[in-house]
Amino acid sequence: MSLIETTRQHDVVTLELNRPDKRNALSPDLITGMHRALDVVEKDASIRVIILGGLGKCFCAGMDLRGVLDDSAAMGEMLRELARATGRLRALSVPTIARVHGAAIGGGCGLAAVTDLAVTHPEVKLGYPEVTLGVCPAVVAPWLIRKIGSGPARAMLLQGGTCSGEAALAMGLVDRVVPREDLDQVVQDMAGTLAKGGRDAMAVTKKWLNELDGSIDPEMLDRGAALSAQVIAGDEAQSRLQPLYGQP
Repeated sequence: MSLIETTRQHDVVTLELNRPDKRNALSPDLITGMHRALDVVEKDASIRVIILGGLGKCFCAGMDLRGVLDDSAAMGEMLRELARATGRLRALSVPTIARVHGAAIGGGCGLAAVTDLAVTHPEVKLGYPEVTLGVCPAVVAPWLIRKIGSGPARAMLLQGGTCSGEAALAMGLVDRVVPREDLDQVVQDMAGTLAKGGRDAMAVTKKWLNELDGSIDPEMLDRGAALSAQVIAGDEAQSRLQPLYGQP
């Protein structure tokens, strides 16, 4: 079973996280699957739009630390590969849309923030509870700052917790909120509109926007991953995370 389900409708490709029984939590294998999917879509010049979604009830419940919590090397590698995957998503030459049909927490909310556009419904829960768990949200912080600005991002990351779709729209975390039953159709319509844009014009515009906001900075991504790994390895995070993710 592929942990990233890929479907195609004409020139629009949908990538869906496929761990529904684990609320699509980000495991090393899922992140590897994401890189493999990106390997394919980066080389396909016929693709015009990417939709990022999740199967089951959740969009993505954040990091799954089982199996790596007691292994600092594996933890560091997992966080580096997640950071690199977000950078690759941002650097895609075609527009990306996050279809946030269910909860997007921590790293999952980071995936929604890194896409060009995010669409959800009023009842969804989004947010960054990392600090409550003793974790530093360093991997997702750059994307949140670029999405909503440094002041609102600071308040959101330091306070932790989650918010509704409407609150996320008000702060700019998502770009559109629609009734739950309309979400799929609205996303498809949006993708159809984006696909009509000139491919070269879209690619150059995206590249220029990324340069203007400093999105493509591998050193920044690596630094964020290292900071997160350092904090997770500390006593405070371990004492809070072991009951959730430690070995039985």
